[in-house]
Amino acid sequence: MNLVWSILLKLLEGVTVNMNDKPIIALDFPGEKEVFQFLNQFNEQLFVKVGMEIYMQEGPDIVRKIKEQGHDIFLDLKLHDIPNTVKSAMKGLARLGVDLVNVHAAGGKNMMEGALEGLEAGTPVGKRRASLIAVTQLTSTTEEQMRNEQRIDMPLIDSVLHYAQLTKEAGLNGVVCSVLEARVIADVCGEDFLRVTPGIRMAGGETHDQKRIATPDGARRDGSSLIVVGRAITGAADPVRAYKEVCELWEAK
Repeated sequence: MNLVWSILLKLLEGVTVNMNDKPIIALDFPGEKEVFQFLNQFNEQLFVKVGMEIYMQEGPDIVRKIKEQGHDIFLDLKLHDIPNTVKSAMKGLARLGVDLVNVHAAGGKNMMEGALEGLEAGTPVGKRRASLIAVTQLTSTTEEQMRNEQRIDMPLIDSVLHYAQLTKEAGLNGVVCSVLEARVIADVCGEDFLRVTPGIRMAGGETHDQKRIATPDGARRDGSSLIVVGRAITGAADPVRAYKEVCELWEAK
């Protein structure tokens, strides 16, 4: 019996949960004080993004404190380094108990496989590992920039799809892409392959530094699995009301 349980536990290691599909709120704030001033306005469990800005200021403690409030977390650090370094880093991040984490697909298949190995190795026994996704092309990138600065001589959609297929081959759970590429990625990689899309704005809202953008209802219609919304909520006069409006559009059939 002990052997059977041991085998079952090993099989459970690295299994991901069904992903919460609430809109992900980007906590792009300068410090912990602002983060909790924002979160304390809500009386419900949220799905939030902790990115480099706040993580670099506050370190892993900010993740632990947000988790203590019961929120789901997308840890958006976009790891990109040699495979062994990313593997070791991901092993450490796994212990934070986040729900979604990412790397850059441009790091290559070996790096992505290393990230997955590290994530699985670092996830405590009996706990479910975070879903792992890879950034294809940033939503702030235009095709002109990609061609001139990255020297990738193909249409942007083809570059994104190439990275998505490579990510799937590496065994990851999905990609970060824009809404414009979400449907074709689903067609090629399958509906279960996550398409996490930033660049979400309300109709008539400012685009800021994003180039490939969409509204919440447009993202749902065009094949996004999850959306990341920042300033449309965090910069609103009434963030709770703005969040509910985003949710209503996202959940509309």
